[in-house]
Amino acid sequence: MGKGTIKKVAGPLVVAEGMLEANMFDVVRVGKKHLIGEIIELHEGRASVQVYEETSGLAPGEPVESTELPLSAELGPGLIGGIFDGIQRPLVAIMEATGLNIERGLDIPSLDRSRKWLFKPISAVGDKVGGGDILGVVSETQIVEHRIMVPHGISGIIKSIAEGEYTIEETVAVLEKDDGSSANITLMQRWPMRQGRPYKRKLPPDEPLITGQRVIDTLFPIAKGGVAAIPGPFGSGKTVVQHQLAKWVEADIVVYIGCGERGNEMTDVLNEFPELRDPRTGRPLMERTVLIANTSDMPVAAREASVYSGITIAEYFRDMGYSVALMADSTSRWAEALREMSGRLEEMPGEEGYPAYLGSRIAQFYERAGRVLTLGNGDKEGSISAIGAVSPPGGDFTEPVTQATLRVVRVFWELDSSLAYRRHFPAINWLTSYSLYGDSLGKWFDENVGEAWTSYRSRLMQILHEEAELQEIVRLVGIDALSAKDRLKLEAARSVREDFLHQNAFHEVDTYTSAGKQLKLMELVLMFYDKALEAIDRGAVVDELIAMPVRERIGRFKYISNEASDDEHESIMRQIDDETSKMAVKEGS
Repeated sequence: MGKGTIKKVAGPLVVAEGMLEANMFDVVRVGKKHLIGEIIELHEGRASVQVYEETSGLAPGEPVESTELPLSAELGPGLIGGIFDGIQRPLVAIMEATGLNIERGLDIPSLDRSRKWLFKPISAVGDKVGGGDILGVVSETQIVEHRIMVPHGISGIIKSIAEGEYTIEETVAVLEKDDGSSANITLMQRWPMRQGRPYKRKLPPDEPLITGQRVIDTLFPIAKGGVAAIPGPFGSGKTVVQHQLAKWVEADIVVYIGCGERGNEMTDVLNEFPELRDPRTGRPLMERTVLIANTSDMPVAAREASVYSGITIAEYFRDMGYSVALMADSTSRWAEALREMSGRLEEMPGEEGYPAYLGSRIAQFYERAGRVLTLGNGDKEGSISAIGAVSPPGGDFTEPVTQATLRVVRVFWELDSSLAYRRHFPAINWLTSYSLYGDSLGKWFDENVGEAWTSYRSRLMQILHEEAELQEIVRLVGIDALSAKDRLKLEAARSVREDFLHQNAFHEVDTYTSAGKQLKLMELVLMFYDKALEAIDRGAVVDELIAMPVRERIGRFKYISNEASDDEHESIMRQIDDETSKMAVKEGS
């Protein structure tokens, strides 16, 4: 076992000598208090250790001892509904053991060792199984069926398999391996956080991840297994968008990583999620959620580990065949932790002081997302959709973290502070945002929601872009210089912005809009525009068209419940037809 002594302490970085038997990325126990750390640099027995706890009080000469194991996540029943810190320590269990302040050097396991879980076998004695095959299930919550899998790297014939209540450390199955030895399978397995879990092959991202947010689903959709970035300056609503996605996204499991964000924002999540009802099951949302809470006042090194902790848990549920949505808020704080540790290691700095390997680290993280065919018998399909918030200083999107992220992700939801100041939320700028999945997902929407989806989406985008051009003219010469049709186009664009894109996250109905209702709302906005254009051709006055009473009903449609939306949609369409027809007749008579 690698044992050494502290030579130097520099904030979260500890340099230890005499670590000849240690290996890179070993977890170590530092000092008399046994603080948790990880070796990040090793040279001739001199190890640089990033410590995941506060290092004040450490002194040269204190012991450093390697566990000879990499930083690993504990994976098994008890994850769902759990609240963990950046290195997967259970915060609720720590609070019960020590009070409100986390004591240093605690050694509390991530998953409860005393709780018993009812294991129901699916496989039988004599079955040939390998890594990723499902042996049985545990009902972890009323929403999530936890599938107990054979750990990767183990295969053989089942000699015995149990049924009943067991703790996560008790043996539930025994395999006879190919070499004749036995392997005991428990409900829990471990996996190194920095290493991606294997799968058979990646699948194309051709199915959307419905979020219920109109500007996202309609204009800038993300695919299941896709990756997206939400960059925005302070106050533009990044965290609220992340919360909305975590609440309403159509995924089986949600992993939310609060990485270096303010404590009050994580408190909002912890208070809201147990109260929220899953729209699909009616159960509390926490029954399918894992929270990683690593706030800005926690040690900076643990912030760097938190994203790996979250993505490893997400991969574990993906391997069961689930669709997982992972939210990282924010990757900028993670990058700042990389920069601080790089500076302590005295590495050559890159742009703005970030390490030269910043881009590759960001790419490695997002590459672990995707829609895959998992290991094991049968065609189990699982996916991880990764959505990372980026907090560029001063809203400067040319800074290194944003640029490195944009090179990897395929969806870019740019949050605009000017929209936020005008109280337009979500403040996603429709002129600068993009989704590279838009065209490939259009076919799915046309087949599963309505055949007009792609054409409606294209028309909305066209109206918004033409509005931007017309606004330039209005600023130069005034609105009176515009033709009647151009004035109507501005009004149609205003309807797109205010009636369709603007969405109230705190309204009981408007907080989530199904894809079918989004299609109906698009149709109403475009029908008004088309019918009004026809009326102008017949001599109608644009000011009277804009003032039609039906306009108010179109704006209120998004507040109509799903159950009543069909009847209201038909009624509004009849009213649009009736009012524009009468106006055209009156003006033409």
